[in-house]
Amino acid sequence: MIQLNDGSRLSFGGEEFVFVELTEHMSLSGALRIQAITDSLTTAAIEGVLDICPSNASYMLRVDPDICDPRSLVDPLRDLHRRFEDTSDVVLETEILEVPVLYDDPWSTETVMRFRDRHQSRTETDLEYITRINGFDTTADFVVAHARNPYIVTFMCFVPGNAESMQLVNHDMQLQAPKYIRPRTDTPERALGHGGAFATIYPARGAGGYQLVGRAATPVFDLSQSLPDFAENPVLARAGMLVKYRPIVRDEYDDIRQEVDACSYRYLRRPVSFSLAEFTQDPLLYNRTLLQELNS
Repeated sequence: MIQLNDGSRLSFGGEEFVFVELTEHMSLSGALRIQAITDSLTTAAIEGVLDICPSNASYMLRVDPDICDPRSLVDPLRDLHRRFEDTSDVVLETEILEVPVLYDDPWSTETVMRFRDRHQSRTETDLEYITRINGFDTTADFVVAHARNPYIVTFMCFVPGNAESMQLVNHDMQLQAPKYIRPRTDTPERALGHGGAFATIYPARGAGGYQLVGRAATPVFDLSQSLPDFAENPVLARAGMLVKYRPIVRDEYDDIRQEVDACSYRYLRRPVSFSLAEFTQDPLLYNRTLLQELNS
């Protein structure tokens, strides 16, 4: 293991992998610093670096050992960590995307009630439980808080299209929820889950442990690439993307599903420059600026 100038720990996985752990805890500022470092690595286009995978508190590189000795990356990484030690001037060139969500949908509710023996509460739905533990009076109040401010994707995780994201708010406003005591063996495709401080949409039906609060009307993964927004990549999100969940009612959900089935649906999305300094100065005001960009 090698310790970098900022205390980050760098280690090698055989001849192909370089793993860098910045901290042992997760934070929005730390995740944004990782985004800045890995974005710069991408721009640098170092010969032999095949994959750059940011996470919430760490990142990993995969190299072609015939082209790039992983040990040769230590000094460039030191330089980047020094460059982004102060992230106040970080600007991410990214995009903001809207995802329509039917909160408190019948499919997620039916599913979660089949697994109450694995849950912290035997009587409440996941939405009722997460509402209570976050101190809201009604589920409607929780939905407003969950959907009011955008999220930033910090980790593209275990299934294609599964993108963990943190809400762009101060720490005292972060919505929190424990995972299930034991994971479910079933989760509806496109269910919106929340675990820890992270929200994510399940790209496919399968097991899961996040609290389910709704269901997206649109996919986040399209292997057939039939929808226009998936023409270049079957995965919708990428690290650093901003996501805004928009609450919808059942009629609009059904209308959007028809557009998806007809392969005519287009996501509302806009390119944006995300300034960490402007966000830090007044997060909620800056979020309103981002949402104005989305709706312009």
